[in-house]
Amino acid sequence: MYSEIQRERADIGGLMARPEYREWNPELIKPKKLLNPVKASRSHQELHRELLMNHRRGLGVDSKPELQRVLEHRRWNQLIKKKEEELEAKRLQCPFRQELLRRQQRLNQLENPPQREEDHAPEFIKVRENLRRIATEERAL
Repeated sequence: MYSEIQRERADIGGLMARPEYREWNPELIKPKKLLNPVKASRSHQELHRELLMNHRRGLGVDSKPELQRVLEHRRWNQLIKKKEEELEAKRLQCPFRQELLRRQQRLNQLENPPQREEDHAPEFIKVRENLRRIATEERAL
C-alpha cells in the first residue's frame, strides 16, 4: 500500500526528469557512487578498527594523554598557589601588619641611604669636580 502511494507520487510529481539509466540501456554508462577518500584510506580503516576494539573492551576513548593530564595538574597547582598568595596578601593587610611594614621600610632606608646623584654622573664630570676641589684647596693654602 505504501509502495503504491510512492509510485503515484512519483508519477504525479513529474517535476524532476526521470533518469534514463533506470531503464536498462546497454549504451549508457551507469553512474557509480564515488568513494570517500578518507574512508578508503588504510590509516583511517586501522584507526576505526582500533576505536571499535577499545569500545568493545570498555576502554575510555575520551581518556586524555599523559602529557595533557600533567599540564592540567600543573595549571591547577599554580591556580591554588596563586589563591593562597592572595589570601596571604589579604591577611597581611591588617593595620598592625601595615604599620610594621612601614617601619621596616623606614629602617631599611636609614641603613642604606640612597646614592647621591653624583654617583650616577658621567666620568668626565667626576674628574672635573675633583680638579675643582684640588684647585680650591691649593688656593686656601
